[in-house]
Amino acid sequence: MTNAATTRAPKRHDLGDLRLMMRIRHLELRLHELYADGLLGGTTHTCLGQEYVPVTLAPLIRRDDDVFSNHRGHGHFLAHGGDLRSLLAEILGREGGASGGVGGSQHLRAGRFRSLGVQGQSLPVAAGAALHHQHAGAGGLACVYVGDGTWGEGAVYEALNLAALWSLPLLVVVENNGIAQTTPSAAHTAGSIGRRAEAFGVRHVRLDDMRPHVLRPVVTPVVAGVRSGTPAVLEFRTVRVGPHSKGDDTRGEAELQRVRAADWFRSGPAGEREWDEVSDAEAERVGRAIAEVLARPEARWS
Repeated sequence: MTNAATTRAPKRHDLGDLRLMMRIRHLELRLHELYADGLLGGTTHTCLGQEYVPVTLAPLIRRDDDVFSNHRGHGHFLAHGGDLRSLLAEILGREGGASGGVGGSQHLRAGRFRSLGVQGQSLPVAAGAALHHQHAGAGGLACVYVGDGTWGEGAVYEALNLAALWSLPLLVVVENNGIAQTTPSAAHTAGSIGRRAEAFGVRHVRLDDMRPHVLRPVVTPVVAGVRSGTPAVLEFRTVRVGPHSKGDDTRGEAELQRVRAADWFRSGPAGEREWDEVSDAEAERVGRAIAEVLARPEARWS
């Protein structure tokens, strides 16, 4: 098991990374507002605090790779090539949505990107996609995003077993935010994710930083190894700043303060003048997209 907390890297954020992180952040903030205003039906799960994870991986995932997301997948969608307006149209039930405007927040598709809300279900499917890439011989991989709570599902271990046994190009990305809906990790997971992965002979790397330009040099060789048939688990130790979905946050004030203090969004580096400029520009971009999408007709079942 590798614990990759730090590595040599430039001190400043890459401007492209920062723009994408800010875009995801302001989208998620506005979704909470839209729900409160009665403009967003159903449910939605935001990735507030975790935006940097898919942004770190985005340049390393090819267009012909398969990406499997989960219920908290808006950031994954945008980082892996999804269009902002098609995402908003899907969530808001308007024409032009990624899934026709009838799938909602948890059912997104763009190219080879897919998401679904059932925990753990995507890992066996991703293993099958990885097997396809292995047979195709073009160096493709299957990337699947899961949370710490997903490790209570038996399908996770069946998929890891086959990935190790068959040397599948499977990349498992764990966004370990320390809580599964309302249950702290310590109350639902014995041992560690790293030891569980290693029990199958699957490489595990733990990542404790929240800056893509620091993390990317660490994960790049891991992703390259996956393409060569060495399955791996990347465990990002992160925080969930927002509620599980909408407003249902059962954490106490002390825990919420700890989580907010660790939020990358609240700790812009001193001297990085682009921070506020980029934040304001992306907030405006999201606002314009929302206005345009809300003006569209509602999606219809075909």
